[in-house]
Amino acid sequence: MKLQAVVRFCLVAFLVSPLVGTAVKSLAADKLIGFHSARTMSQAMPWIAEEAGLFRKYELDFQLVYISSAPIVTAALLGGDAQVAISGGEAIVRAYAQGATDLVFVGSAKNTLTHSILGKAEIKRPEDLRGKKLGLSRLGSNSHYFIIQALRKSGVEPNEVNLIQTGGQVENLAALLSGNVDAATMTGPSGGTRAVAQGFRYVIYGPDLHIPFAAATLITRRSFLNTRAPAIEKFVRATAEAMKIMFLDKELTYKVLAKQLRINDRKVLDAAYDEEIKVMERRLEFKNEAFQAIIDETGKVDARAKKVKPQDLVDRRFLDALNKSGFFDKLWAGK
Repeated sequence: MKLQAVVRFCLVAFLVSPLVGTAVKSLAADKLIGFHSARTMSQAMPWIAEEAGLFRKYELDFQLVYISSAPIVTAALLGGDAQVAISGGEAIVRAYAQGATDLVFVGSAKNTLTHSILGKAEIKRPEDLRGKKLGLSRLGSNSHYFIIQALRKSGVEPNEVNLIQTGGQVENLAALLSGNVDAATMTGPSGGTRAVAQGFRYVIYGPDLHIPFAAATLITRRSFLNTRAPAIEKFVRATAEAMKIMFLDKELTYKVLAKQLRINDRKVLDAAYDEEIKVMERRLEFKNEAFQAIIDETGKVDARAKKVKPQDLVDRRFLDALNKSGFFDKLWAGK
């Protein structure tokens, strides 16, 4: 099936799905379609914004489409099937290095990886992963980058492990439960914390490694900034307000996660929330080291990436305007 057909199928599936709502339709509202590549807390801002009525507040008719592959999200964004996306940065940097310089980051929600590797009881140390089947969402994804970095920090080369693509966080857990993999990399309430509840153990606890990485970013295209800047700014504002809710209204955040991820176990939600909230960016700020980490890794397989600088990848117009206007100061006043 061709890429555009896949994307269009996803759009149709979204429009008839009860799991992802949209803002109240209004003829006066700006319309945007956005992709997200992971059903995790770090990409939950649009869910929260919808639940809290923020899209309605900003007169934004926003439709969110889930595609469990950052490379496909990148290709679909380049194809014009959406105007914005929330996704990991690696696929974007790779595409940029290959000449897709229309892609641009306009905000960052998370600049540190919080993945972990969990496995069967007999896998007690990273060295025990040698020769084992290790599940990840997809090659080129955040989880793939985490595996490379985490294994090397533990003295294990990635080629000593059999990497198995499953498709996503939920699929990783399913593969682990079914025995199709011996261990898997996961994050968030639908991943690691749920696996622990099922009796699996941490082989590598990722948050302790503090691996810099543009893990959840706001992306668009420079050409869209020329034609849709007001609507994209509304999206950034709504995302920023949703981030505040994520920090300060745990009950609403849990309500949204329970609804979208079908998880009601309070202990699972608590563990996932505590793991993620520590590294979320209150003001959607970029960190150069998060981009540089991706550039350096990409440069090992594509020399063109070595010429890319973090500042080449970003457009700060919205963040700078929101800071200058006092939006962020007012948003977080007294907090």
